[in-house]
Amino acid sequence: MQLTERELDAFCRERLAAYKVPKRYELTDSLPKSAVGKILRRELRDKAAVA
Repeated sequence: MQLTERELDAFCRERLAAYKVPKRYELTDSLPKSAVGKILRRELRDKAAVA
């Protein structure tokens, strides 16, 4: 499935309160996961802090 930032923004604005709509989006092909299959949130936070 392909998703654009505009489509994602429209979806969020339709379903969320205005203050909950993200100001920016970062689309990736996959999320970092551990051997168990859990998403590694720390890696995502570190990546966001650098950007």
